[in-house]
Amino acid sequence: MRWWSVANFVSNAGTWMQLTVQNLLVLQITGSAAATGLSMSVQAAPALLMSVLGGAAVDRWPRKLTAAVSQALLAVVAFTTATLVALDRLDMTTLMVLAAVTGMVATVDNPACALLGNDLVPAEDVPSAIGVGALVFNAGRLAGAALAGVTVGFLGTAAAYFANGFSFLFVTAVIPFLRPAAGAVRQAAVRQAAVRQAAVGQAAVGRAARRPASGTSVREGLAFFARRPRLLALAGVTGISAVFGRNYGLTLAVLVTGPLAGGAGAFGTVSTVLAAGGIVGAVLGARLRRPSVRLVGALAATGALLQIAAGLSPSLAMLVVLVLPMAVVESVSDTAGTAVLQTDPPAHLRGRVLGVWGSIGTVWSLGGPPALGLLMELAGPRGALITGGAVIALSLASGHLLHRRRVTTPVALTKDAAPQEALQTAA
Repeated sequence: MRWWSVANFVSNAGTWMQLTVQNLLVLQITGSAAATGLSMSVQAAPALLMSVLGGAAVDRWPRKLTAAVSQALLAVVAFTTATLVALDRLDMTTLMVLAAVTGMVATVDNPACALLGNDLVPAEDVPSAIGVGALVFNAGRLAGAALAGVTVGFLGTAAAYFANGFSFLFVTAVIPFLRPAAGAVRQAAVRQAAVRQAAVGQAAVGRAARRPASGTSVREGLAFFARRPRLLALAGVTGISAVFGRNYGLTLAVLVTGPLAGGAGAFGTVSTVLAAGGIVGAVLGARLRRPSVRLVGALAATGALLQIAAGLSPSLAMLVVLVLPMAVVESVSDTAGTAVLQTDPPAHLRGRVLGVWGSIGTVWSLGGPPALGLLMELAGPRGALITGGAVIALSLASGHLLHRRRVTTPVALTKDAAPQEALQTAA
């Protein structure tokens, strides 16, 4: 797990370095901010339709091999882009194609790497491992953004892409040496499957072998997600928070540079505090032992109230004070939600459930910023923060009240309708 965490840190730093440089590169090629946003959408769009297929592939194929191959493919894309940049042969069309290929590979790579990390710790330590992963992610984001400016300034744009390619190769080299921990989720699932097969006998095993890969079908993952109330509730909580909150890079940027009359340096300070709060939240999230949807909802409601307070901030200093707990709450909530998502489904379905979640999350990431931008146009940055926070808080409170008022109606069974022998057999 330590080796895997180091490899993920290196990979995350390289990825964020490339993302930062890619935005600058698109601006250099086109001079258009809209084209920059389009390149990001092109890279994210494949997840909308292909994440469910990628999750099914992760459940069906050997996990270590899948992660190693996907990381190697991402390295090839990064090296190709770096070579074209160095030779000054990269145009916008080629860049879009490479971004789309990256997005397609990521639909397999993301769930494979996430679940591979869970195999390296005992089942009871999975929530803590997810918290460590969140900490590594935030640290890599900070390091990558800082290294991007230094790399471009001294070595040029192509060097950032080459560095990202080598970071993927580093992960690929580490994966073969990883060993599952004793009591890991995947090992326990394999043992349980073996016991079940021995119990049902050779005939049942033969019938299962003749079925055409039904255990790895996309439909099975979709059906499990749709029938699981706590996963649907998690999707609702996360979705409404993603649309009406969380996009602090957009709302706080307009608030700081507008009503609070701050400049780029002031927003840089706010961004740094957000990043620091994310790391603190990841550390706290790593201590979670039994995360739940109820905890995610409570944290989302707390974040909504802090967001309302941020919208009412009279000064930049007050906003900075509020930004830190906002980032901490968001980070802990993300860690708890991810832990629920990766531990609630049975082990053989987790790749497909993560695939479904990837498609849903893409809808939020593509539709949330435009909706929030429209809200800011209508209500201003303060109004957007206050209205968004109120919508989140009221929605969560309403959902909680409806859940508590749900009453189970008892069914009376007569002795004739349910003989004692039948009840004993059913029990």
